[in-house]
Amino acid sequence: MMKIAIDCDDAAFEFKDAVFSHLKEKGFDITDLKYSESHDCDYPDIAFNLAEKIADGSYDRGIIICGTGLGVAMMANKVPGVFAGTCHDCFAAERLAKSNDANVLTMGARCIGVELGKMIAESYLKSTFAGGGSAPKVSRMRELEKKYFK
Repeated sequence: MMKIAIDCDDAAFEFKDAVFSHLKEKGFDITDLKYSESHDCDYPDIAFNLAEKIADGSYDRGIIICGTGLGVAMMANKVPGVFAGTCHDCFAAERLAKSNDANVLTMGARCIGVELGKMIAESYLKSTFAGGGSAPKVSRMRELEKKYFK
């Protein structure tokens, strides 16, 4: 079963709790990292912590939520092997997995409502990489990543 990690910054506690509970009720194996509860930090550290856990194999996929989803995506993408994207609709979330084989979804609690956030997270997690015409592009992304992440 796919192992999922979720976390957020101070802009998204209630949003994250609702998404976490929804996914747990749907039977997903999800862990709330709650990094900021034990560290004096902001979204860069929260995103980096989750991304490192994806990169080291502790979790298969992650969800990070901040005000816009943008800052946490930028930070998560600094960790080699992590491919994060911000989604604010279900089609993009599905394509994030199916076309891009991304392992981290980010969302913005100030951009979308909680109910939509639940649907986006579920769409992302129910989707798997489709390969096909996207496979060479994903392979090329991973190849180009090595230019700076040695």
